[in-house]
Parts: sequence; structure tokens; C-alpha cells
Amino acid sequence: MNLQPLLDALDLQEDAARALADDLRAQIDDLQTRLREAETHLEHLAITRKTVTGLADRLPNVAPDLPEHPDYPRTLDAFNQTTGPLRAKDVCEALGHELLPKNVEGTRAKLKRLVKLEILTEADTGNFARKQ
Repeated sequence: MNLQPLLDALDLQEDAARALADDLRAQIDDLQTRLREAETHLEHLAITRKTVTGLADRLPNVAPDLPEHPDYPRTLDAFNQTTGPLRAKDVCEALGHELLPKNVEGTRAKLKRLVKLEILTEADTGNFARKQ
């Protein structure tokens, strides 16, 4: 029996398997390098987060810009004059507006806008207070 063709076929398969193993090892090395880089980047981000969080309470609180309307500063002044929450009607009175539904609803919309700007809070529905 002639074993040479069988041995040649085994050599070809062995060479192909060796080449595949070498290629996979190269891919593993590349992936391990990329993994180390990603882990280092994660460590740096964690350090940055810790540093920024540690410094956050040292930064001055900067009030956001108020929308362009003369009622906004006057509204905030009304909240500075009181210690408790105010309703839209209370603010209307403080601003000297008539207690008409259109004025109350307009004031309520302004108060909601100040809540979105994180200047006021709405503890209960319709009760607005200065954010601490």
C-alpha cells in the first residue's frame, strides 16, 4: 500500500491548521492589546470622573440666563420675598397683574419654564418654590 498520498494530504491539512492557529494567535495578541488600551482608557475616565466630582462643590453656582421678558426677574424677586411656595395666582398678585385666567395661565407657563431651567421647583402640582 502506498502511504505517500495520504501523508501528503496530512501535510497539507497540518500546514493549513498551523497557518490558522498562527493567524488566530496574531488576532488574540491584537485583541489583548486593544483590551489593555480600552481598560486604561476606562481607568482614566474613572479618575477624571472622581476628580470632577470632587471639584464640583468648589465651583460657584452660576444662575442660568433668564428668558427675555421683564416678568422673570420680578417673579424671582417675589420668590425671594417669601419663604414658602407660591402659586401662579400669588405671583400674579405680586407682579400687579389682574387675576384673569389668561394672566394666571401665562404666569404658570413662566413658572414651568423656570422649573425647566432648574431655578424653581414644583413640589406639588401648582406649588412653586425657589430651588435650594
